[in-house]
Amino acid sequence: MENGGEVAKWRFGAANPALEAAGRHNIRSLVHDLYDCLDKTDPRPVVPLGHGDPSVFACFRTAAAAEEAVVATALSGKHNNYARAAGVEEARSAVAAYLSRDLPYEVTAGDVVITAGCNHAIEVMMAVLAAPGANVLLPRPGFPMYESRAALCGLEFRHFDLLPDKGWEVDLHGVEAVADESTVAMVIVNPNNPCGCVYSYDHLAKIAETARKLGILVISDEVYNHCVFGSKPFVPMGVFGATAPVVTMGGISKRWMVPGWRLGWIAATDPNGILRDKKIIESVIGYRAISVDPATFVQGALPQIIANTDKAFFENAMNVLGEAAEICYQKLKEIECVTCPHKPEGSMFVMVKLDLSCFDDIHDDVDFCTKVAREESVLICPGSGLGMKDWLRITFAVDPPLLEDGLERVKSFCKRHGKPRR
Repeated sequence: MENGGEVAKWRFGAANPALEAAGRHNIRSLVHDLYDCLDKTDPRPVVPLGHGDPSVFACFRTAAAAEEAVVATALSGKHNNYARAAGVEEARSAVAAYLSRDLPYEVTAGDVVITAGCNHAIEVMMAVLAAPGANVLLPRPGFPMYESRAALCGLEFRHFDLLPDKGWEVDLHGVEAVADESTVAMVIVNPNNPCGCVYSYDHLAKIAETARKLGILVISDEVYNHCVFGSKPFVPMGVFGATAPVVTMGGISKRWMVPGWRLGWIAATDPNGILRDKKIIESVIGYRAISVDPATFVQGALPQIIANTDKAFFENAMNVLGEAAEICYQKLKEIECVTCPHKPEGSMFVMVKLDLSCFDDIHDDVDFCTKVAREESVLICPGSGLGMKDWLRITFAVDPPLLEDGLERVKSFCKRHGKPRR
């Protein structure tokens, strides 16, 4: 009885199947669950190799010019208002000019929509493409937010493989094999999370030709644009926008090392205007009108963030990241139970193959990561969360001495749990 009357029959509380399906691809929960496995009595510092947030380390602090731009914009009182759905006009123009630097044509402000980070851009694009019966092609391994957002809006997704023995290039024959007449788009991530590869001009040209053959657009996730430190330069997919229409997604979270500022964008890098003719940008703006807004004062600061950050900041950041990548690669070669098929050249991650035959008491990648967290206070992302069972994703966007210490602990763990040598 409630309040002296009959028991109310509450009608809420039923599970949302789409939300449950989306949750199965939630890598953030997978990594943060590992925090519960940590031994709170271990006096050693926790080494966070499971997710890429370099901003917590002093060596990766963002440019002073970026911080000053945000402070000045907030104090100006000129950006306390709501912004238009497509974003602050000056921010859109700044992104258009920024992208145009690397393209053989000009991107205009009308081609750009500002988002609350690149994850928001993923949400927007998956929703926009979720027409009845449509499907999109996603890379494996990949960034699971695509699967989560596709599942949440009822968009079918299919996977094509990235090939570890070919520098994690796209298996283009596999793309053609899984596509059909209902396929509307394919996703690439370049520089790549989680593999650390950087695609060459020639490979991107082949991707564009494949997309043109299939009649689909390319969603190019370039949130790590210019985060390269190997021999290959960063080439934006939009260079090939005349071959096949390209939606470029990016943001300031990685290159400027400020993921908490939540500022990204979607841009039509499509000189033939196909995306506009197909009303893709119109639909993007329509979705933005009913979704979360990026902070107006950060949008207002964006022109000065881009204009005032000097080359020295980026060069120093890439030098430290390159040093960390080298440490990671060399230390991994010392660990007998793992194999790193490709030295990282960009982004902040590398994929590592786990050899379970080396162990007596490790059952799979999740078991490995759970026990490493508990025994060594090192957090590593299980590859299962990325569609790669018995692989590991490791971030090297960590203060180099701490990174080296963490990988030494992993080495000790593997020796301790390894089968006795005969």
